[in-house]
Amino acid sequence: MILDLKQIFEGRKQLLEFDTEITESVLAEKEPYMTFASPVSIKGSVRSRAGVISLDMTVTTVLDQMCDRCMKALVREYSFTPSHTLVTALENEDEEGYEYDDYVACPDKTLDVSELALTDLKLGLPTKILCKEDCKGLCPKCGKDLNDGACEHSELT
Repeated sequence: MILDLKQIFEGRKQLLEFDTEITESVLAEKEPYMTFASPVSIKGSVRSRAGVISLDMTVTTVLDQMCDRCMKALVREYSFTPSHTLVTALENEDEEGYEYDDYVACPDKTLDVSELALTDLKLGLPTKILCKEDCKGLCPKCGKDLNDGACEHSELT
C-alpha cells in the first residue's frame, strides 16, 4: 500500500490513518523463507505535529515456525508497534546524535507502508525461536526430545 503524503508534508493535512493487510499470496512471493499462517495486518497513522511528521503503526501476523532446539512445529502471533519520523531527505549524515533507524526518507512524498511494515516485522522477530523458554532441545547422540524426558545419553547434555 502506497501512502500519498504530499498533503501532510505540505501542511494541508494533519492526520492520515490507514488500515491494510498483506495477503498470504503476496507474502509467499516477497518472503519465501517465512511461512505465514495469516495475512500481515497493518494499522496506523501519519501525523504532523509542529512540523514533525511521525508514523505510528501496529503490525500483526501469525507465523508457522519450528523450535530452534527441539524442531517442534509451532504457530505464534507477533505484534509490533514501530514508530518512525518521516522526512523528505536524510541530511547532516555526519552530525552526531542523528538517529537513522527511526527516520524514513520519502523523497517523492510517498511511502510504501507494506514494505516498511515487513522490514519492521523481520527486524522485530527474535533471533532464536523457541517453543518455550526452557526448551531442552534434542539429544546430540540419539535425537530424543529431552523435553519428554532423559535418554541414555542425558549425562552428555
